Amino acid sequence: MNPYRKPFFGDPLFPFELVYHDKKNPDRELPDHLHDRYELVYVHQGSGTFFIDKAFYEKNPGDLFVIPGNTIHRSTPDANDPYVTSALFFSPAFAKTESTGDSYSPLRSFEASRKHKSYKLELPEELRADFESLLLQMDRELRQRELGYREAVRLLLGQLMLRLNRYSSSILTEESAADHGVGPSWMREALRAIDEHPERDASLAEISRRSAVTPPHFSRVFKQLTGMNLTDYVNAKRIILAKEQLAGTDDGVGVIAERCGFNSLPHFHRVFKSFTGMSPAAYKRSLHAQ
Repeated sequence: MNPYRKPFFGDPLFPFELVYHDKKNPDRELPDHLHDRYELVYVHQGSGTFFIDKAFYEKNPGDLFVIPGNTIHRSTPDANDPYVTSALFFSPAFAKTESTGDSYSPLRSFEASRKHKSYKLELPEELRADFESLLLQMDRELRQRELGYREAVRLLLGQLMLRLNRYSSSILTEESAADHGVGPSWMREALRAIDEHPERDASLAEISRRSAVTPPHFSRVFKQLTGMNLTDYVNAKRIILAKEQLAGTDDGVGVIAERCGFNSLPHFHRVFKSFTGMSPAAYKRSLHAQ
């Protein structure tokens, strides 16, 4: 099954959504999914596991997860101690502000998390209190809808991002991308290899051989940990790469398809549309229309 493509509704002029203080259980959580919006998930209480990109994270009170757009992720609450979280979803453009000349970017933490492949921050007590206060204020603005509430939410998001960026810049280094210890080491290594080179041969036979386990065992553990089969996971990684190529280069669709590991253009079109809802060419046009 392909990762679920989470849709967003509402006013396109206000691309922001807050799911505040939401108690989760395994039956209500989405399967593996991705979306274009940036996402922050703050854990108020409870525990569970978060699969993001290619790593597994324990989920505990005070944890903040910084998830850039087009990142595969899935959350699994503990059945005996389900977590309570607040999740923010917003478009990158909504968070950006006019340049002040100091090279500050509100999306700095998202850029760092994507670069270092590290998506979890354990917030200190003081910062936890600040985050919880700002989340509460956002929730009140969205519920009461007084004059200027949208601008108030944008300003509150700016304050939250500033606190996050100052904290993460002091602790997020290359060493932050260390192994997180969930799942067998051979599986973590396989996920890392796919992430670094999704265009390479990713057949079950080849990857299980490199992992020194049997194909049935690899397939069983992979599905148990990620919630996906190997083919769907690799295709998702390839489409994420293709979207980056379409946005960042002027290369033709055929060149990009081959570069991303697709042996035929029709297959690339079919897989791309199943993940994004549009053809590669339509996706390219939508970028220029923004």
